[in-house]
Amino acid sequence: MNLITLEETRDRSLWENFVSSHPQASNYHQLGWKTVIERSFDHKTRYLLAMEGGEVIGLLPLAIMKSRLFGRSVVSLPFLNYGGLLANNVQAEELLVSAASQLATEEGAQSVELRHWNAHGLGLTPKQHKVTMLLPLAPDIDTQWKHFDAKVRNQIRKAGKSGLTVQVGGKEFLSDFYAMFARNMRDLGTPVYGRIFFESILDVFPLHTRIFVVKYRETPIAAGLSTIFNETMEVPWAGSLIEHRSLCPNMLLYWEAIQFGIQQGMKTFDFGRSTPGEGTYKFKAQWGAKPHPLVWEYWTKDGTPIPNISPTNSKFALAIKLWKKLPLPVANLLGPPIVRAIP
Repeated sequence: MNLITLEETRDRSLWENFVSSHPQASNYHQLGWKTVIERSFDHKTRYLLAMEGGEVIGLLPLAIMKSRLFGRSVVSLPFLNYGGLLANNVQAEELLVSAASQLATEEGAQSVELRHWNAHGLGLTPKQHKVTMLLPLAPDIDTQWKHFDAKVRNQIRKAGKSGLTVQVGGKEFLSDFYAMFARNMRDLGTPVYGRIFFESILDVFPLHTRIFVVKYRETPIAAGLSTIFNETMEVPWAGSLIEHRSLCPNMLLYWEAIQFGIQQGMKTFDFGRSTPGEGTYKFKAQWGAKPHPLVWEYWTKDGTPIPNISPTNSKFALAIKLWKKLPLPVANLLGPPIVRAIP
């Protein structure tokens, strides 16, 4: 068994064929995300392949993050919900983790973060602070509708009676989506990704990415971006205007996305990751989505504590409070250079 990097071989089929055939592959194991991360955030990536007898038996996508403010780390994968190891056996996993820790040492990084669905062990330190919310989809729209409780159905009806409409498309709706998303992130006190991030996703995955825009009297008031992979539809990014929440635009947004997923033959709707008990968790749970605990596993240099640069860290409370008060154009200008260092 030996290790090579995709950057050395330049044979994209080695990676793509393994991902397409592996039952545990996630959307973010697809090779296109390498392009998205490099183009959007200018981070170096290292895509590792474990080989045996000329065949791929495991892989690990990595991004190398360097920041004066937050230090250095190696992450699989930053800005995305999943990533981490994808392998046929423990021996391949061990080889890949060893290579990742060696890369971190070479780059002066203090940690390696692997975003896994399930614990792999391997001497890594686990952290379980997030879940992903999964809704099994019915084979048809009418059956799915009947699965919702009365409150959900009434909120969707209210959105329709309020005159809200939905448009579905691609890059032509990017401006509408980004305006909603950027406003929502500012209101949460969180720096926003640059528009180039979403533009790159639409460029790299044009057939499997859709934007949903909810309008009120022709004015966009909510929007979400969805991706499709292996019979799963996911909405990782969405936003809405708080002054129109009483019209239930988010309910209509997600109902349209769910219907789209059913029409495309999807089996699962992934609402994305949440912190148990928080508002977004409760919103997703009302649809009947069930939590699947995520396990993020870490290697740290010399056993140092797991880094915590999430909004839940009390050290960032003042910064979050001040960010919420920034004028939106200022937040949109300052946000992307900061958020590129926050995985």
